[in-house]
Amino acid sequence: ETESVDLNKLVAEIIENLEPPPHIKIVIDMPLPHIVTEKAKITQVFLNLIGNAIKYNDKPQGLIQVGCETIKKYYQFYVKDNGCGIDSKYHKKIFEIFQTLQPRDIVESSGIGLAIVKTIVEKNGGMIWLNSTVHEGSTFYFNWPTNN
Repeated sequence: ETESVDLNKLVAEIIENLEPPPHIKIVIDMPLPHIVTEKAKITQVFLNLIGNAIKYNDKPQGLIQVGCETIKKYYQFYVKDNGCGIDSKYHKKIFEIFQTLQPRDIVESSGIGLAIVKTIVEKNGGMIWLNSTVHEGSTFYFNWPTNN
């Protein structure tokens, strides 16, 4: 079922539930929109992206930024971090099921989170991509229809 979802409230709840360590600061860059969607689906997207940004942040002072802008008939969301970054040769691979870039005995990961995110975003008429520089961080972007 679809419903009106206040993403400001939803993202704040996700951050609270993830309990980021004290050295990681999470900033919402601007007010996020209310969208009409399946709440569980958009929750899963933000939960995975923010959770990964926390999990893979190797900096003494981590910074994660969440924001959005409206582009034509889409909201373009982003989750940006200053973590370890991802080499461009892996940008497509990370969205495949059971793919991880670090051994599972070093970082606990099932390798399905980003595959689920990609499926949810695409089934809702959007797309997901990233910009990343190794040792500097990553920005994951995804589009979500505005329904206007």
